[in-house]
Amino acid sequence: MKLRKRVAPILGALALAVLLAALVFGHLDVRNDISEFLPRGESPAARLMLREMRSGAATTLILVGIERVAPAELARISQAMAGGLRASGQFALVTNRNQDIDEATERVIFTHRYLLSPANTPGSFTTDALAHDFASVLDQMQSALAPMARLGLADPTGTLHALLENWAAGAHPRSQGGVWFAPDRDRALILLKTAGNGLDLAAQDRAAAAIEAAFAAAEPGSARLLAAGPAVFARDAARDIRADVQLLSIVSALLVALLLLWRFRSPLVIGAIAVPIVLSLTVAALVVQLAFGFVHGIALGFGMTMLGVTVDYPVLLIGHRKPGEAASGTLRRISQAFTLAVATAAIGLTGMAFSGFPGLAQLGVFSVSGILAAAMATRYVLPRLIVAADLAPVSAGDPAQLLRMERLRAWRWWALLPIAVATLWLVAVGGPYWEDDLDNLSPVPLAARQLDQELRGEIGAPDVGQLVVVQGPSEQAVLEREEALLPRADTLRQQGAITGVEAAARLVPSLRTQLARRATLPAPDELAAHVRAAQAGMPFRDDAFADFLAGVAFARDQAPLRPEDIPGAMVAARLAPLLFARDGAWVGLIAFQGVRDPAALAHAFAGAPDATVLDMRAETNAIVAAATRQAWRFLGLSFLVAMLVLAAVLRTPWTVARIGFVILGAGLITVVVLTALGVRLSLLHLVALQFVAGVGLDYSLFFARRQLDIEERARTLRTLVTCNAMTLLTFGLLALCRTPLLRQIGVTVAIGAFLAIVMGFLFVGPRPDGVAEDATRRES
Repeated sequence: MKLRKRVAPILGALALAVLLAALVFGHLDVRNDISEFLPRGESPAARLMLREMRSGAATTLILVGIERVAPAELARISQAMAGGLRASGQFALVTNRNQDIDEATERVIFTHRYLLSPANTPGSFTTDALAHDFASVLDQMQSALAPMARLGLADPTGTLHALLENWAAGAHPRSQGGVWFAPDRDRALILLKTAGNGLDLAAQDRAAAAIEAAFAAAEPGSARLLAAGPAVFARDAARDIRADVQLLSIVSALLVALLLLWRFRSPLVIGAIAVPIVLSLTVAALVVQLAFGFVHGIALGFGMTMLGVTVDYPVLLIGHRKPGEAASGTLRRISQAFTLAVATAAIGLTGMAFSGFPGLAQLGVFSVSGILAAAMATRYVLPRLIVAADLAPVSAGDPAQLLRMERLRAWRWWALLPIAVATLWLVAVGGPYWEDDLDNLSPVPLAARQLDQELRGEIGAPDVGQLVVVQGPSEQAVLEREEALLPRADTLRQQGAITGVEAAARLVPSLRTQLARRATLPAPDELAAHVRAAQAGMPFRDDAFADFLAGVAFARDQAPLRPEDIPGAMVAARLAPLLFARDGAWVGLIAFQGVRDPAALAHAFAGAPDATVLDMRAETNAIVAAATRQAWRFLGLSFLVAMLVLAAVLRTPWTVARIGFVILGAGLITVVVLTALGVRLSLLHLVALQFVAGVGLDYSLFFARRQLDIEERARTLRTLVTCNAMTLLTFGLLALCRTPLLRQIGVTVAIGAFLAIVMGFLFVGPRPDGVAEDATRRES
């Protein structure tokens, strides 16, 4: 009965907290689209392109390779996979050969060939030009190309051939067995565009499952399947992070639970500590949902990690309670240090909410609201549970052992030597190494990025690293401006600076250009006279070119073709990322294949009217650098405000200075250690250092508070060591992650938290001699 009375309050409170969490998390709008987490661009063109790269049609691209079996078997597997992928309904485009144009599209293109093709010039219909073309048709009829002669008779000027070549301008894979192959190896290739957004992780999971199912259904034997592209990267990165977090969360939770059992000798303490933690996560998620309208999955994951600092709050309360002591008495003894620790930690993290980085803003709001909620639950909910369950440490420890440890503080000033050496070394090497390259911050492994570049080059997909952005008030205005720029791209191709170009105007010319080409078509009688003269002396029937004459006559009265008039998924999939409307204006992208000379490309389009050359790599790196600088400024400002709050409350400048020194010292040495290990600092390390500052403030404030006797000091030390051990167990395990960003956060927090407790013990705690100790008490 007595045990039941102790257990019931904790189980009841925990059940209510879990129920509330289930209600809130069950109604959260959790989004995993990476675009919601990334920063905005510095210029309108950059913001537009970042939005398109994050959530536009370019993100739907998947490049597939099949290898390691004979070419004939590769062709069979490719054809079987293509059929299965089309039937899955998960893809807007599935193509593995050059002729993947449906009959309806082919018919429209053929009937509009004279308006669309660049081969249609006034000189194409002279007697001499036609005689040359008719001779070529005759050669075809007398060669192995005889089956194509019917098309030659209907289109002797090669207008359709020139149009299709123009559409396929640039690098493209070789054809073997009716399917695409890499130019220099036995690897079959398939190009896919998913029906769902490329960064919609649920849609990409379905697409990935469809690819694997189609590959398995093709009976591949020993063949190997390769897949790359933005959609694959987003899915794989999210899957790896989720797997790492789930595994390590279970392991770290188990280790922390074992630590608490060993420390407090009661399983009830785990349930009691879980109550404010669950409540803090629930409140944090709810506040972010209300403030932003959704919760990003990354902010949720990292926010839960950041709220690891709140585990210290109930441990500090339980750890400082003496057996039989009223919880209100414990709160009175630790109230000032506890309140200041919460307030300064919240202030320190507030800067993230104003960093200008959407992901960090959510993370900041999540962390601050969670810290405040955990503190409120610890102060107003936990005391009743502690008393009901009679939770308290078994012992404060051996006072003699504590005295021996405190004697180390007499040597505290010698600890300044390594700090000074570390500072001088950091200055000598020119400061920390900074990481501004977004590629190196990516959770995507280098091998996966290299495979993407390899497949992209083999399949001839455009490189989105450098683009020309053309804007205009209408679709036709953009097409006309692109047509004025395309000769520059053709010059670059002739010079070898690029291997190809993709542009909407290359696929569908503007209405003005089509009308101009229509105007060059000769009258029926005039063309008939040229045809009779050109075929004189050749063994053609008089009516051999009747379809040619009818086609030109039909085109003279034909309406121009607009992009939306072309049926078929393939053309629509190619046009969608190249020409689109955004915010009341139209945008066209000129993308390049096989960029070999970026400087020449930038120079060729420099100063072009109504066009912007955009180097996406340089632009994204500049965005990351700017966001990092701004975040560091807010971190510095938050630290200053926290120190001012401490100064106003404690009114002991020397204590505040020592606390500030501990926080800065721990952060500085952490940066030095990371730099010495060759680590380049980034926004990830900023997040980790803010966590270090939060736990460092906890340690320092509790070391600095007024402690009446040696038993109280021993209880404080044991409690803080327990808090530090929990942090090291949690974040130390993150250092073992395969995901680079989690690993970097884990290493940074583990180093910084250990340094914070060591420096807090040495520099903030009282000196061991009695006089100095009394002086410290009076000062506190």
